[in-house]
Amino acid sequence: MSVDDTGSGADGDGRVEQPADPGEDPLALRLEGLILGAERRYTPFQAARSAGVSMELASRFWRAMGFADIGQAKALTEADVLALRRLAGLVEAGLLSEAMAVQVARSTGQTTARLAEWQIDSFLEGLTEPPEPGMTRTEVTYPIVELLLPELQEFLVYVWRRQLAASAGRVVQGADDDEMVDRRLAVGFADLVGFTRLTRRMEEEELGELVEAFETTAADLVAARGGRLIKTLGDEVLYAADDAGTAAEIALRLIETMAGDETMPELRVGMAFGTVTTRMGDVFGTTVNLASRLTSIAPRDAVLVDSAFAEELIRTGDAPASEAEAAEAAAAAEKEGEEPPAYRFALQPMWQRPVRGLGVVEPWLLNRRGDQA
Repeated sequence: MSVDDTGSGADGDGRVEQPADPGEDPLALRLEGLILGAERRYTPFQAARSAGVSMELASRFWRAMGFADIGQAKALTEADVLALRRLAGLVEAGLLSEAMAVQVARSTGQTTARLAEWQIDSFLEGLTEPPEPGMTRTEVTYPIVELLLPELQEFLVYVWRRQLAASAGRVVQGADDDEMVDRRLAVGFADLVGFTRLTRRMEEEELGELVEAFETTAADLVAARGGRLIKTLGDEVLYAADDAGTAAEIALRLIETMAGDETMPELRVGMAFGTVTTRMGDVFGTTVNLASRLTSIAPRDAVLVDSAFAEELIRTGDAPASEAEAAEAAAAAEKEGEEPPAYRFALQPMWQRPVRGLGVVEPWLLNRRGDQA
């Protein structure tokens, strides 16, 4: 049954009947209705028309959010119409350009898609194990979702607001408008050594548990020490911090924590400091590329930094330029009856070497004071 543009096809109370599709699972349809809070009502063309936007713009928004083309199937709801109307309204009001509105749709879609996949694959799957013999998972899924949905929704909004407040606070403290997009940050990659070999030796479930443990540990450490986890790539995490000292502390904590866990492979970290371009929660630029390259040449259970990172640690007083300088500073302080400088880190210059695509770089080995060989 179809709905034409004049609204025919509705029953007596104005509701549009759900299309009968024998190929769709009844429970899946019930869950969809529960989660979306509305029934299927519109084709994409009808939704765009009801929202007052062109079909071309509606399609751009839809694809940006990460949803597949559905032709002209009647699969959209009032919520879809409202979302289109809101995005288009922001553009019409001049608050967002059309390109920025599409970016908003894309960044939101990509972030929530990953969250939804995790919740269904891990969280929800575990909760819907049949509690009694003879019961099927489908018999318990609907009531569980019904109970969880409002709580998870409120929690999602809370965390988003908290993250938005933290991010806004960091950005407005920038020295000028250029720092709103291009900022000087410390960027680090932490990489599990020998992960490819592990994938050939371990069962899938064991490998999944290892990756989850690594990502969880890294995320907790990065957040606790004041950094920001940018993304996880299975055997690798990318994080950033506003200052080199924070990033250095995170890197060494990661090495120390993983080294204390016998179930974990060895770790290596590469870090660089400099201008970074931020887009949709990700980071780009030469600084990021350099950190990645340093990770690939870092020794096991060690941290390599670039010369700009080393200079920043020296400038802020977190590390001496050399052990000779540290000794001189300590002697001068003792002579004056003062406390010697409390350096947190030690830097050891390594051999200069060519790095593909970046020329010759001078890596520095980072350690805690007293740990260097």
